[in-house]
Amino acid sequence: MHRKKILEIAGVALLATVLQGCTPKPTELPDWREELVVIVPPPEHLDAGFAHELVRTFAEEREVNFRELPLPPDQVVAALESGKAHFSAFGVRANDADNTLKLGKPFQITQEQLVCRDPQPQKAEDMTSRQIVVTAGSTHEAALREAQKKLPALKWEAGSKLPDVLLSEVAEGRADCTVASEEQVATMHNFHPNMDAALDVAAPAQLAWAFASDVDDELIQATDQFILHIKKSGDLRRLTERYYGHNERLRSLDAAAFLKDVEELLPRYRAAFEDVSQKTGLEWELLAAMAYRESHWDPHATSPTGVRGMMMLTEDTASRMFVKNRLNASESLLAGALYLELLRSQLPERIEEPSRTWLALAAYNQGIGHLEDARTLTKQRGLNPDSWMDVKKVMPGLSNPDLAESTKHGQARGGEAVIFVETVRLYRDMLKRLTAEPPPYRNWPPYLRMLMEAGQKPKPLICVPTR
Repeated sequence: MHRKKILEIAGVALLATVLQGCTPKPTELPDWREELVVIVPPPEHLDAGFAHELVRTFAEEREVNFRELPLPPDQVVAALESGKAHFSAFGVRANDADNTLKLGKPFQITQEQLVCRDPQPQKAEDMTSRQIVVTAGSTHEAALREAQKKLPALKWEAGSKLPDVLLSEVAEGRADCTVASEEQVATMHNFHPNMDAALDVAAPAQLAWAFASDVDDELIQATDQFILHIKKSGDLRRLTERYYGHNERLRSLDAAAFLKDVEELLPRYRAAFEDVSQKTGLEWELLAAMAYRESHWDPHATSPTGVRGMMMLTEDTASRMFVKNRLNASESLLAGALYLELLRSQLPERIEEPSRTWLALAAYNQGIGHLEDARTLTKQRGLNPDSWMDVKKVMPGLSNPDLAESTKHGQARGGEAVIFVETVRLYRDMLKRLTAEPPPYRNWPPYLRMLMEAGQKPKPLICVPTR
């Protein structure tokens, strides 16, 4: 049977599968004051977490329930105009948006960047000779349209693949060039150390929520007030830092070594991480990230200062946590996890996650006393001592002898604590991505999987998942 015929049959089968699993929804949206339906990026999208959290915060402030409608960016406009959702949490370029949509106040500024395999383009004109592929309907395609006004010869191909997939294909030499936001490039650089941005494509994008042309203006006013409020309160800055602020690039050699160790070493110890996770309630990825930052998963690691084992425990800490043998991986991991929990319990109850964990990690590295000194200095500077985002700005100052004289516990390597916490955060996020379950379609029957891999997926019916 010809491949084309197989794909046609597969398309019919896929449509039947979707129809069987999709309960028809009313075409009329509920009143947004009672229940919001919001378009969000698919779960595997690099910006999905940030978008979800921003919508959740708005819904909680308005005391309204919300349902999420995950869609690829090229289906957003049609879904809004056909009344499938109240608004889209996908960031739309407010500085050059399609006039068919109404836009709210910008909530983020980002730069779209061209990423290419070698040879790297040196100037904007070089883009016209490259084969560029981007996610259809994305801000990255909008940036190319903006650039095309000055470079009429600029061409590109728009498809269904998401930015992380396209960036990986460029890094692995399977695609020539793509466009992604600076945050997305920074994230994927850690998985592909040889990958770097070549050029800025257009003026920085001012991202905003998008609404249908016939939207209730009161909803736009409500979202505008919300954006202005969280900007003024600092909540937006804290949310942005939570998802993007720690995304410091590892040095290429460090990233390559980590990726190699995830493949070769992690399988030996993953069961131990998961066992301690079950006993303590801490994420196994967090524990594994701590252990990698401490010892590179070497249970026999020893430093010149006498700290030893997978979690590099001091003799005093090991004794305090009843460790008999610091070189026993399971004992070391459990002791390190329990010690982190002990430090978390010593912080004021008002401190919320995730700052609570990041502050405890800083205390794990430098001691609870030095952390409290840093929090005191943070408060003296008019910043929030309960926010890791603010404390990490001040903590490096503990290495200054003059400043340390005014603290209770004296001089400390505060900058080292900040690097420790931020690196653990980065390793944790990388582990979550590297060890995540594959997209569902990879487990589908062969004819459906072939359909997906051939890029022939029909547009799905819109189903809003219940929560």
